[in-house]
Amino acid sequence: QVPLVESGGGLVEPGGSLRLSCTSSGASPFGLQHYAIYWIRQAPGKEREPVSCISSNDAYTYFADSVKGRFTISRDNAKNTVYLQMYSLKPEDTAVYYCATDFIPACARDHIPGSDSGFWGQGTQVTVSS
Repeated sequence: QVPLVESGGGLVEPGGSLRLSCTSSGASPFGLQHYAIYWIRQAPGKEREPVSCISSNDAYTYFADSVKGRFTISRDNAKNTVYLQMYSLKPEDTAVYYCATDFIPACARDHIPGSDSGFWGQGTQVTVSS
């Protein structure tokens, strides 16, 4: 496989911040700059929820209403990394956060890439609790 890898999760208090990273690395990495990269989260016992996406040329981003104004998404192509910067975290943000791509340059709003047609990372746990 040529997997995506997420990092940066952890335990934070409500109101805190985290920055998640998504990259492709290892023996056979691919360039994230060519594709729209999505962030999806899944809370315990709940369905997957699209969170954000950034297009290949950074011309378009979207955010779910639940995180709008608190999260930002960005790229550092030199590092082959996409970031999800999360501010003002709430307990309801607690979830496993995944990055994914289905190898299309443009974002589709509220889209969740297919696990069989694209690549997903293993996820990184974000826990917001006092």
